[in-house]
Amino acid sequence: MFHVKHGEFDVVVVGGGHAGTEAAYAAARMGVRTALVTLKFGNLGVMSCNPAIGGLGKGHLVREIDAMDGIMGRVADAAGIQFRLLNRRKGPAVQGPRAQSDRKIYRETMQAMLSATQNLEIIEGEVTDFLMQGTRLSGVMLADGSELRSTSVILTTGTFLNGIIHIGDQRQSAGRMGEKPSIPLAERLKSFDLPLGRLKTGTPPRLNGKTIAWEKLESQPGDDQPVMFSFLNRKPLVRQISCGITHTNERTHEVIRQNLARSAMYGGHIDGIGPRYCPSIEDKVVRFADKTSHQVFLEPEGLDDDTVYPNGISTSLPVDVQELYVRSMEALENVEILQPGYAIEYDFVDPRSLDLTLALRDVPGLYLAGQINGTTGYEEAAAQGMVAGLNAAARAQDREKILFSRAESYIGVMLDDLTSRGVTEPYRMFTSRAEFRLSLRADNADQRLTPKAMALGCCSEGRKAAFERKMEQLSEAKTLLNAKSWTPRELAEHGFDVSKDGNKRTAYDLLAYPGVTFEKVLPLADGAENLKTEIRVQAATDALYAQYVERQKKDAAALKRDSELEIPDGFDFEGLSGLSSELKGKLVRQKPRTLAQAGNIEGMTPAALVLLLSKLRQASVKKKVG
Repeated sequence: MFHVKHGEFDVVVVGGGHAGTEAAYAAARMGVRTALVTLKFGNLGVMSCNPAIGGLGKGHLVREIDAMDGIMGRVADAAGIQFRLLNRRKGPAVQGPRAQSDRKIYRETMQAMLSATQNLEIIEGEVTDFLMQGTRLSGVMLADGSELRSTSVILTTGTFLNGIIHIGDQRQSAGRMGEKPSIPLAERLKSFDLPLGRLKTGTPPRLNGKTIAWEKLESQPGDDQPVMFSFLNRKPLVRQISCGITHTNERTHEVIRQNLARSAMYGGHIDGIGPRYCPSIEDKVVRFADKTSHQVFLEPEGLDDDTVYPNGISTSLPVDVQELYVRSMEALENVEILQPGYAIEYDFVDPRSLDLTLALRDVPGLYLAGQINGTTGYEEAAAQGMVAGLNAAARAQDREKILFSRAESYIGVMLDDLTSRGVTEPYRMFTSRAEFRLSLRADNADQRLTPKAMALGCCSEGRKAAFERKMEQLSEAKTLLNAKSWTPRELAEHGFDVSKDGNKRTAYDLLAYPGVTFEKVLPLADGAENLKTEIRVQAATDALYAQYVERQKKDAAALKRDSELEIPDGFDFEGLSGLSSELKGKLVRQKPRTLAQAGNIEGMTPAALVLLLSKLRQASVKKKVG
């Protein structure tokens, strides 16, 4: 960390949140001179909202970042105080790793790893303007007059662009609680005539854990066999804890209903649109009026921190109302609020003004990553930061653009969604957004992306060696499992119930059958008993999904082939059984004329498009027959 009046870099990253840290780390490991400018070194890697990483869809992104040798997965593992694999009872394709984090350990680990990164300088300061050479960006200017020259700049301002915090009818300019917003940069972006909008997000009140009656609560421990984020880690690094579970009740809801007019959101003080999939407690009470209770997870923010994050009750109600509704819940009757919940409204840039590298088309040299692009969540921000960092570095090196396709990664799905469809609400990653989700699993992210990282030269020798070792062992496992094939009669003698079709099957084929475990096929595969547990699990998972992956590729090809298929006037969208009411409503309102137009409706899933395509074909057949 240093202070400069002038400096020459290849890439300058503005902002030290999840997008900025990942961007800086990515550019630096590509071998270019990188500067990370942050208001305060001690705030690098701050978890400004919930103290957790991962989840459904989001956990896939973290695994993909790690597969590319990014930083988030390793930091999350180092700070993880409770690990849970969500959807464990379902198939691996929709399972999502999640970790409760110690905020302090997360922040300190991030700072230590960045400080030790070659080619990276960390600068304390506020960026107030861009340096230009004609229409091309050539660096940034700091508030103290310093100039940092660079080939590319990555802007990762989070919620700081014209940020306004709302608590009831009280409002204050802030990037997040206790930190000033970025006004000069917001004004400078407007001068580029970019399409700007306003979004909002919220956070719940923070509670004093010492004032919670934990003995009254249901306890939620982590998994007995924790699943890590990084492919380089096998087990947690710090002590593990349990969370508590409480619930809202009719009294809670009554307090909120009586005070809706005092909420910043419902009182008309906020214009920005909030995240539909992470609603405030006010939204929940209004939208789900038939529900008398909502689950609230009480998540400790650290091993040596008494602060508790009540996940599920973000709010913009006044402080006195927050106290009333929080204390109406079981075990929180005497709780102390350490920091009130609040909503924050901020500027974002329409991501359709970006290309797939997250570069602005109209401002050469300027990349945007994170919430400035209309997304929500640490994981979405970090993934964008990594993509921008890799591409800004590639630009400095006169290399080809580094692209991520929908077929190879959730990162590619997100980039395509943002740049082609834009956003009308904060974008959040879900497994349902991916048409190839059976092959884009969290467990095989390294198989999909680590070879890409190796080819780009952004992969460490340690990760390269670990990946090559794993792939050798996995190849050996598949060779052993496919070494011999068996007739249906021979398999029946071994206790396997397969179709009497005369086709021979290998032990690898059998792993795709329901209920067939690796241990059950061991008698059919000589030498397989010596394989490590993790290799057995991976081989079995690959076998399970092999046939579905091929089927998904055919479905995607059919969608592409039929994308211009016309939707007839008066088509009954309401009659499409299997679609959510939300999607039906959007189809009825927007009346798409082709399958391609239907696909561009925000929230439209690949599965829904396949269903629509099927119904259109049926209608076409009936018309011909008629």
